[in-house]
Amino acid sequence: MSQVKSKNLESKCVHAGIEKYEFGPVVPPIYQTSTFQFENTAHGAALFKGEKNGYIYTRMKNPTVEAMENAVADLEGGYKALGCASGMGAISTIFTALLKNGDHVICSKSVYGPTTTLLATIFSKFGVEVSFVDTDIDGEIEKAIKPNTRVVYVETPGNPTLAVTDLKKASDVAHKNNALVVVDNTFMSPILQRPFEFGVDVILHSMTKFLNGHADVVAGIIVVKDEEMYSLMRKTLNQMGGVIDPFNSFLVHRGLKTLAIRMEKHTINGQKVAEYLEKHPKVEWVRYTGLKSHPNYEVALKQHSQQGGMISFELKGGYKAGEILMDNVKFCLLAVSLGGVETLIQHPASMTHLTMGEAARKEAGITEGLIRLSVGIENYQDIIDDLEQALSKI
Repeated sequence: MSQVKSKNLESKCVHAGIEKYEFGPVVPPIYQTSTFQFENTAHGAALFKGEKNGYIYTRMKNPTVEAMENAVADLEGGYKALGCASGMGAISTIFTALLKNGDHVICSKSVYGPTTTLLATIFSKFGVEVSFVDTDIDGEIEKAIKPNTRVVYVETPGNPTLAVTDLKKASDVAHKNNALVVVDNTFMSPILQRPFEFGVDVILHSMTKFLNGHADVVAGIIVVKDEEMYSLMRKTLNQMGGVIDPFNSFLVHRGLKTLAIRMEKHTINGQKVAEYLEKHPKVEWVRYTGLKSHPNYEVALKQHSQQGGMISFELKGGYKAGEILMDNVKFCLLAVSLGGVETLIQHPASMTHLTMGEAARKEAGITEGLIRLSVGIENYQDIIDDLEQALSKI
């Protein structure tokens, strides 16, 4: 693990995961190799038996990957982490490790679309039952609990509605019923929200987003609290093969160094843009956890150290208004994904959630005029000016 003893997250972002390497590099080297040499047969046998610490094959473990994993685990306050080829790779690994035929999962309704699809169409084939629940509403998790509930899966804030789930209450209910709590912490990052402090068992991120922060990597990570869970996840990931490669690990580790200062700027900009949108006559409502109008504003204040850069808002004029806004932005980039230094905007009803159909979108709280905005680190006035000119076209 990291040699840094500081409890300060800004310092950890810069130093976490850095070990002493041969020749003294300040940055962990990229070990771009598929396999590693053994000193002799006894050494190889000891590595395979787990009697010695070392490296065998990059799918199993790699120094560059391990440095990044240790950095993220340190930031989250976890035991260890496991780098994956994508956020969905992390989610698939977790469900595969924790679930079996006959198990039941409770999942947030407001959740990354492919997570819903994975549970409803893939894991259901193997006899896993799923209930999609408004986990942000008090009592809904408890009502959905069954004797065979194994996992309560929460994304908070939720994608794309920014629904906020009380993690302490969710953890208390789950543990009382012998279930584990898994949290997708992508929207907040460990700088703004630390789920382990509220009793959560497993954390995951799409590192494609804020952790990397530069829209040039696809990656995911799983963070665990103890050796037993780490061993289970590691065996599952190694067998499934969805591991991150050394070069992408290097890029993510580099992105982590500026994570704290980026999240601070995302928050400053997010607050300014949300306040502007809330006053605009063509906007029906705004969901931003830094606004008092957010339904779970008090929970957000308790769980988040800052409020980040994710905003959703509803346009008056519905679906057509969403299309017009998308076709007229010039500074904001019309693209899916989020968490980069650049501001990204998208219209879920005509883009990421189009294939769900109107009825399914309505059930998930994804309205026809809903816009998801990932506020970047540019000058906030440029973002507001662009939204102003685009909104004037509606």
